[in-house]
Amino acid sequence: MQGSEPAQSVPSEPSNGHQPVAPQAWNLGLILGSLGVVFGDIGTSPMYAIRQCFSGSHAIPVSQGNVLGIISLIFWTIIVVVCFKYMTFLLKADNKGEGGVFALLALLKGVNGSRTSRVYSSVVLASIFGAALLYGDGIITPSISVLSAVEGLGIATKALNPLVVPLTCLILFSLFFVQRIGTHGVARVFGPVMLVWFITLAALGVNQVVQNPQILQAVNPLYIYDFFAAHKIHGFIILGSVVLVITGCEDLYLDLGHFGRRAMRVSWFSIVFPALLLNYMGQGALLLGNPEAAFNPFYELVPRALLYPMVGLSTVAAVIASQALISGIFSLTQQAVQLGYCPRIRIIHTSSETRGQIYIPIVNNALMVACIGVVLAFQSSSGLAGAYGIAVAGAMTITTVSYFFVITRVWKWSFWKALPLFAVFLAFDLSYFSSTLLKFFQGGWFPLAVAALVFVSMTTWKEGRYQLAKKLMQSRFPIDLFLEDLKQHPLHRVKGTAVFLTVSPEGTPPALLHHVKHNHVLHEKVILFTMTTVDTPTVPDRQRLTGEDLGQGFYRLISRFGYMEKPDVPKVMAMASRLGLKTDPAVTTYYMGRETLLTSGHTKMSAWRKGLFSFMARNAQSPMAYFGMPPNRVIEIGAQIEL
Repeated sequence: MQGSEPAQSVPSEPSNGHQPVAPQAWNLGLILGSLGVVFGDIGTSPMYAIRQCFSGSHAIPVSQGNVLGIISLIFWTIIVVVCFKYMTFLLKADNKGEGGVFALLALLKGVNGSRTSRVYSSVVLASIFGAALLYGDGIITPSISVLSAVEGLGIATKALNPLVVPLTCLILFSLFFVQRIGTHGVARVFGPVMLVWFITLAALGVNQVVQNPQILQAVNPLYIYDFFAAHKIHGFIILGSVVLVITGCEDLYLDLGHFGRRAMRVSWFSIVFPALLLNYMGQGALLLGNPEAAFNPFYELVPRALLYPMVGLSTVAAVIASQALISGIFSLTQQAVQLGYCPRIRIIHTSSETRGQIYIPIVNNALMVACIGVVLAFQSSSGLAGAYGIAVAGAMTITTVSYFFVITRVWKWSFWKALPLFAVFLAFDLSYFSSTLLKFFQGGWFPLAVAALVFVSMTTWKEGRYQLAKKLMQSRFPIDLFLEDLKQHPLHRVKGTAVFLTVSPEGTPPALLHHVKHNHVLHEKVILFTMTTVDTPTVPDRQRLTGEDLGQGFYRLISRFGYMEKPDVPKVMAMASRLGLKTDPAVTTYYMGRETLLTSGHTKMSAWRKGLFSFMARNAQSPMAYFGMPPNRVIEIGAQIEL
């Protein structure tokens, strides 16, 4: 048996088939795949972004100065936020190839002394709230994307207007219904379809730009100055609509691990970026020549003969964008479970070949009800736009702050070197976030309410687990004393192996003490099994398991899983033979503690949070199912704990 080693010793190399991204950078499959999964959200923004500026609740009149000002804002926003911030800098901040707010958080955990600092605690809370905002985004994105696409029917003929909302709800229901089947097969066509979508966006835009090339003057940032000088506070409010052109930035960062930064950059700079700019320029050129098109400039770009096919293509693109975000929410939830911010819930792997293809029924059903609910409540994409930007801008702001701490504390940039970059990013983020706050009472409250609910739940679960572990540790009996007492007072040993699952790699599991107290018998082999989650996406199989021979037939095993992996106890037990510990699954029994929480104890948690934690614990998925243990070989031993 090998000696136990600390969890931090997991190496930084990729694992489980997740290879370095550099050799795959020019792989056509990766580039096409990223078009559907990574850029679906930002790629469907042209359907509603400019319309919201000129026909929304805070619309400005269509004039040459206003059109050039808005297009210039859109151009430079995409340049600075997407090209500069995300594509150039943030994609470098990966944790073993994975991106997202939890990846930034994991990078900061590796800094000595960071875990106990107040700054780190503040960044942790901000990162959790940033992740929570993505759940609000996960509700709004499918709703507004599909609704905007279907609204094209109303452009074709007014008679179809009453069908827009019912048809949108039907499409959303179908989208969430098929999640249980798995999307690994359909996902293969996502990339080619989105390639057709981006080519179409570019072609529609070029057609109008050629007819009115004056719109190309919008690349001059002086038009932004003129715009704000003319509109002042109203111009600031319009930023809340302009921010819609960069929805999906957080999602593309979250999807970094699936495709790699170089493939994503190739897709963005060669296909997505030019197509989006040409389409936005085309919509601006259209408005310069036809101000009445402000009602829906995206569909007004389309020749009448192609309107119905374009509605169909737009709907498919919207579904793909929604699918990408739904998958992202599933992955985010899985990470939250593994990192201890969410109770165990049922996670179904829909593909044995494709990594990351998961389905979470409770999250899927909640998203479906919420999406259909907001469509019925807001009735139009213009109504939903007010609720959209606040979640996007809020999450982007939090990511910028977390990134600043990564480059200064992990990458060791000097404060003065990091400050200019941080200031530019934060200036854009705070400008957009502040402008979206002005739409709080027009729907902006909804994603904030969703985020607050998720944030409270996550922090309550994390704190509750900490207080519960603290209580258990106070009553923990040293394993050395237990083995010494066993040596002096031997118990009858029966054939087979007993595996006692314990959250701590120290001391004697309470379930073992209760078992000895009531049954007065032990198995020939007794394994104290601890499963931990480390701050890396995956762990190589060769470093999955460490162990220690405690003597008298007792062994301690410590298994490590990454926050993107599903724990599997039987699989790990089969690996124990590499350490010299052979077990027979047919005569192996798993023992687990089952705690009944009493909220009458004295801890720092308030009464309502204790009640919430107790409710979440009662409704968490059974540990035997979550850890993949055979139900007919599991024995639960109950205990009451005052929290």
